[in-house]
Amino acid sequence: MTDKKEYLLYKLSDNMKGCVKIDTDLFRKLDVKRGLRNDDGTGVLVGLTNIGNVVGYERTSTGLNPIEGKLYFRGYEIADLVHAVLDEDRFGYEETAFLLLSGRLPDEEELSEFRRLLVSGMPLMPKTTLNIVELEGNDIMNILARSVLELYTYDPNPDDLSRDNLMRQSVELISKFPTIIAYAYNMLRHKTLGRSLHIRHPQEGYSLAENFLYMLLGNHYTPLDARTLDLLLILQAEHGGGNNSTFTVRVTSSTCTDTYSSIAAGIGSLKGPKHGGANIRVHHMIEHLKQQIRHWDDDAEISRYLYRIVRGEAYDGTGLIYGIGHAVYTLSDPRAVLLKEMARKLAAEKGRSEEFEFMERIERLAVQAVYDVKGQGKKLCANVDFYSGFVYDLIGLPEAIYTPLFAMSRIVGWCAHRNEELGFAGRRIIRPAYRCVAEPRDYLPLDRR
Repeated sequence: MTDKKEYLLYKLSDNMKGCVKIDTDLFRKLDVKRGLRNDDGTGVLVGLTNIGNVVGYERTSTGLNPIEGKLYFRGYEIADLVHAVLDEDRFGYEETAFLLLSGRLPDEEELSEFRRLLVSGMPLMPKTTLNIVELEGNDIMNILARSVLELYTYDPNPDDLSRDNLMRQSVELISKFPTIIAYAYNMLRHKTLGRSLHIRHPQEGYSLAENFLYMLLGNHYTPLDARTLDLLLILQAEHGGGNNSTFTVRVTSSTCTDTYSSIAAGIGSLKGPKHGGANIRVHHMIEHLKQQIRHWDDDAEISRYLYRIVRGEAYDGTGLIYGIGHAVYTLSDPRAVLLKEMARKLAAEKGRSEEFEFMERIERLAVQAVYDVKGQGKKLCANVDFYSGFVYDLIGLPEAIYTPLFAMSRIVGWCAHRNEELGFAGRRIIRPAYRCVAEPRDYLPLDRR
């Protein structure tokens, strides 16, 4: 039976090899926007939003003109929103979350109350904590998705799409993501490494970033660690409605499914290495470069190896330098620019400035290497993933939670977009068309095949 089963699966797989192929020339011939992308790489407009705006170029009479990148949350430029972290020595993620959810910035009293509201929502029900401990599997993104779906069963009104209920669910999810991720990681360390199982409870008066680090690491973090994580949470909280995971949330929300199902779908999308998992690819590549390049201050040696990578002769053979290039940003990614300066300070605190300077060289030389080998068809810059993995490592965070941390940041953006999708008057289910190019065939009875 086993041999027959394996042979049937092989035949099915072999048949699939042919039936999944579509002539790529047909996309241009039939004017189909593959990947919902125009020929110039820009996204096809499929909706309107008041939430986030990602700007990397301006349209002129001669085409697209590359410009320094801008990112706006509810009309506010990201460089202004991180002012609290960079210049006022306070935490800003909660303020950003309030803005994204409500459409306006809070006053001092509202912000203080919102912080208390988030902290009060962080504790998990004993059943949820026990479920995390008992869940099988080593992937925290998968555990996070399953835990979110479980929250449906404990919600007294899980399918209620009223405005008040959607906001309650949004705030509760923002609160609970840090706890779920921290507990899931500590559970995995206990199961796989035999370490003691630490269930640390969130602390009143702590910011969301501080509480996460406390629940994960105890008191083994510095004030700069917490402020840097807070900055990263802000930078990754929202990135327009067109990024894959947010669009997934909007597509599922348009069916009027429940919040937990929609957010779990977003988690599944973010898990992919082409989306939220990209920072792990960058981290692995940088570690490889550290081993292969002997003199970290030698531009010529670094360039030679980067050229080999771009030509597909080194590293993983893909010809890609991870962390370089973005679908929208051209001359710069504002998130990378802001994170880079925080990374410089944190590296100095940790005694790892040499590594930071090495990464700076890679950033500068990688762009030129791609231009020289592949041409300048598109302007390139380092994206936020280039420095985020390095920053997580500086803080002392394990690789297993790099992508879950992205989800912890983006949950507020997901909820804001879901609420907007459901708030449209006369809303319609998102249902794009696919052109079928299969040829008609005559059906044959079973005994004639």
